[in-house]
Amino acid sequence: MADTHFSIRPYHPGDTEAVIVVWQKANALAHPFLAAEFVTEVQQAMRDLYLPNAETYVLEEKGSVIGFIALLGNEIGGLFLDPSKHGKGYGKALTDHAFALKGPLKVDVFRGNAIGRPFYERYGFRLMEEVLHEPSGQITCKMAMPGA
Repeated sequence: MADTHFSIRPYHPGDTEAVIVVWQKANALAHPFLAAEFVTEVQQAMRDLYLPNAETYVLEEKGSVIGFIALLGNEIGGLFLDPSKHGKGYGKALTDHAFALKGPLKVDVFRGNAIGRPFYERYGFRLMEEVLHEPSGQITCKMAMPGA
């Protein structure tokens, strides 16, 4: 389990670079199947669109941002952790935080994401449907907690 030297707080614009670095590392590990051009587009959209418009919370350990969760209503738009912090309870802590704020959650996760999909399944999300994600050409799994 994560030690108690972490905190979750609302994102502010000064966190942008740290959040992008976490996303770059985690995205490369979770989504090796995504085309480089698509990844570049998403990174720019994070700066211009996603972070300014989502309800985002950062997880800090010893003053450094090591993860974040971005919410659009009760949908998880993104949950990313520095890969060195995987398996320590931080993802669960961020999801618990979101659940406490929003109630039952929904998420879209790439079918090929061998990290995220099993995480959500362990947490209790259930597969609702699979759909083609046109921009990436990949299949995404629409998942939800019971009651979402």
